[in-house]
Amino acid sequence: MQIPRADKGLTCPLHKRDMSLVCHKCPLWINVRGKHPQSDAAIDQWNCSLAWMPVLMVENSQQQRHTAASVQSFRNEMVKANNITSQILLEGHHQNGRT
Repeated sequence: MQIPRADKGLTCPLHKRDMSLVCHKCPLWINVRGKHPQSDAAIDQWNCSLAWMPVLMVENSQQQRHTAASVQSFRNEMVKANNITSQILLEGHHQNGRT
């Protein structure tokens, strides 16, 4: 696969050289595809993984919030089901003459 070079003009903070001269050889130079977590715009772009870090952290935080909401919803359903089961068991217990 042909790894594209960075645009000229920016200096790599690690190599202290123009990014167009060093990034295509660097393991931190990655391609990210997907949707931007803040704008939903399509992404298919090469950049330094250090530059991608804030975007990926925002995406990770959003995914964690979705997971937490799903877990909370599941918990609420389980509490409802347990309350119904407890009520049925108590009613059966009382109908059998036990108190």
